[in-house]
Amino acid sequence: MAKAPEAEVATLKEFIEASGISATADDRGFYYTIQAPGSGEKPTVRSNVTVNYEGSLTNGKVFDSNKNISFGLYQLILGWQEGIPLIAPGGSITLYLPPSLAYGSRAQGGIPANSILIFKIDLIRIN
Repeated sequence: MAKAPEAEVATLKEFIEASGISATADDRGFYYTIQAPGSGEKPTVRSNVTVNYEGSLTNGKVFDSNKNISFGLYQLILGWQEGIPLIAPGGSITLYLPPSLAYGSRAQGGIPANSILIFKIDLIRIN
């Protein structure tokens, strides 16, 4: 189980509180809000899932979005591997990820290094 460093967790907590976001803290160092839990069996890190998602920075800039796209969870960033299994198919979750559970110190496309990332994810199905 991956866990974010305390300094990152503290910075993420400051962002959550300053933004007035009502989110649940996870012991692994990220925050989440479940908009809909979905129903049925939840995915595991070995699952292949189909999702709709939107990724944004803390300034609101959307850096990526996609609909009806399939992935093996094991291929994705740690925050998705840990967060998506919190919901079942038909569910929706917003993940607030510290850098170490996202892309860390690597800049990625339009994502600066060491960024907190926000993902809105709808789990369509487990394939």
